[in-house]
Amino acid sequence: MVTSSRAEYSHLYWVLRELQSRASVEVGVITMGAHHSPVFGATAKEIERDGFPIVARVECLLSSDTDTGMAKTIGLAVLGLADALTAWRPDLLLLIADRYEMLAPASVALALRIPMAHIEGGEVSQGAIDDAVRNALTKMAHVHFTSTETARRRVMAMGEEPWRVHCAGAPSIDHLKRSKLLRRDEVEARLSEVAGHGVRLRKPAVLVAFHPLTIAKDTTAEAGEFFAALERVDEAAAGAQLLFVYPNADAGSNELIRRARELAARRDGLEIFVNLDAVTYWSLLGEVDVMLGNSSSGIMEAASFALPVVNVGMRQQGRERARNVVDVGADRGEILAGLKLAMSGEFRAGLRGMVNPYGDGKAAVKIADVLEKADLGGILIKAPARVAEAGA
Repeated sequence: MVTSSRAEYSHLYWVLRELQSRASVEVGVITMGAHHSPVFGATAKEIERDGFPIVARVECLLSSDTDTGMAKTIGLAVLGLADALTAWRPDLLLLIADRYEMLAPASVALALRIPMAHIEGGEVSQGAIDDAVRNALTKMAHVHFTSTETARRRVMAMGEEPWRVHCAGAPSIDHLKRSKLLRRDEVEARLSEVAGHGVRLRKPAVLVAFHPLTIAKDTTAEAGEFFAALERVDEAAAGAQLLFVYPNADAGSNELIRRARELAARRDGLEIFVNLDAVTYWSLLGEVDVMLGNSSSGIMEAASFALPVVNVGMRQQGRERARNVVDVGADRGEILAGLKLAMSGEFRAGLRGMVNPYGDGKAAVKIADVLEKADLGGILIKAPARVAEAGA
């Protein structure tokens, strides 16, 4: 398995744990990218602490805030992974989701004829290059695990044979079912440790997760209106406590971090967290009153808590979502109106009994069952997609 960030790793944790429990499976992890960046928490140490063997470490993330830096990161990753995968030669390489860095291991594995399994294909996020990356990984992979039935149908519509495509649910939901989530006081203790000072949650608490718009020429094009709304957040949520988590390591992330720090200097009650471990983050979702931003976690995991989410702009445009999501444009007025709606008692009451479309928390077992029994003989050769006859 290759992982480049804490977010990816947290989604794969229970899959790795499940695979590690199977006597016939040998698990190895290659770490790269943000896992080795002090700016983003140097999170490879968490993988070691969890007891998963790191078979190679690939230093590739440039200290950059540009799209050129992203492109060069892919190139450096290819060079490092070529050596790592040549030396290790796994029977199967497991990849997840849609981070741009994942093009590197997929390309190397393709050249080395290493079969690939891909998790979370078939989804849509039109406001990020992730969308194209996800589709590219789907076509390069040989076994697929989708989060929803709609996503499964999309993967098959791309020409992938049905026997290769399995609907398992999103593995991140497994944390909510299998991990021991923290009590409120334990969450506060973890937040205080990360922040370096005492943090107490108060109402209303707003979790803020906002990432660059990587499909746009200006990746921070929506940031101006977003931060303008944060400046006026009390108009929609009086006395709100803002809990800001770091953005992804994409072009424009440094600009977003700078804006957040400037706002924190002017506004009481804004806390910034560089990195929260998976259990702390998921536990926090169960303690805050609303989530604001453009993170996929607002679409995929927040629904399991019936947590109101104000989804801003076009980054997550096209994703399936539950009724806890309020979609608004990147306009300060719309954002504040959406936040006011999401905070209302009527809206929250309407979320009772809702079901998360991304699964039931049993993805890891389903994925491990398929991978453990997979027949890898001839798996590299795919049948050509059927093409309708002209005029049919």
